[in-house]
Amino acid sequence: MSSVWRPLTGAVLGAGALATGAAAYATWVEPRWFALRRASIPCLPAGSPDLRVLHLSDLHLVPTQWRKRDWVRGLAELDPDLVVHTGDHLAAMDAVPAAIDAYGTLLDRPGVFVLGSNDYYPPTRKNPLRYLDDSHRKGAELTPDVLPTQDLVDGLRGRGWADLTHRRIRLRVAGVDLELVGTDDAHLELDDYPSVSAPAATDADLTIGVTHAPYQRVLDPMAADGARLLVAGHTHGGQLRVPGYGALVTNCDLDTSRASGVSRWWPGAGATPSSQAPPDAAWLHVSAGLGGNPYTPFRFCCRPEATLITLTGGGPGI
Repeated sequence: MSSVWRPLTGAVLGAGALATGAAAYATWVEPRWFALRRASIPCLPAGSPDLRVLHLSDLHLVPTQWRKRDWVRGLAELDPDLVVHTGDHLAAMDAVPAAIDAYGTLLDRPGVFVLGSNDYYPPTRKNPLRYLDDSHRKGAELTPDVLPTQDLVDGLRGRGWADLTHRRIRLRVAGVDLELVGTDDAHLELDDYPSVSAPAATDADLTIGVTHAPYQRVLDPMAADGARLLVAGHTHGGQLRVPGYGALVTNCDLDTSRASGVSRWWPGAGATPSSQAPPDAAWLHVSAGLGGNPYTPFRFCCRPEATLITLTGGGPGI
């Protein structure tokens, strides 16, 4: 081999080894490297007691995922005041008992939930590149099989969590009066926010909007009605993030800068940066979630997560 070809061959082999290592890490390491995030959002009236909210989303549980089940069950040690689950609990036909078991004593805490597309239909093999433009087939277009959704709902409600699917409810939690409103899954176009739309209750300390997939057609009217905290999942944080750049996709029409974490939202925000938010803009928290489709279990620079959000009293106008 000539001296010219040796460096080139070495570079090719090195790049191949790096790509193989990155693929192995994204398949076997990061999807099991669960992270507890913490955030603070000043969305309560001044002088209110702090409220600790545990945001769970996108468990995508297969019963044999014992490590994930144990990790989620252990979150009860955080002693949250309220649990909010933004959907996609299941990833197998027999996953309902495992999901109820995974939530463990969190079900003894005040909690609310909505459903995602993967609570209605089991996962299927699909081309992951279709996620780049949100044009992929969904739900019944992919499979005639349906998950035992009602068993999941009955199990969670039977333990005391409130189903927010097209419902508006009141809860008093840890000395804070809350109004919560939710929708069914917008990714499957099951959302009907107009059926529960109403001005935010003036006698509530905070109105929270809860949905699985953060499509703008849901976020905009929630914010317009006066919800000052919006909570969603679905995006998986982009799932495969580019270091130094971030998410490439959100699998909905939310801009990639808001793929996970805390940002601001107001009607018509679109891709406008949160730094340009009006003073009365809502706070938006999107969870990167705890799992994914078992056929595409990859994560890169986007660890599976749950978030403990501390809601605090804000200043004037908050």
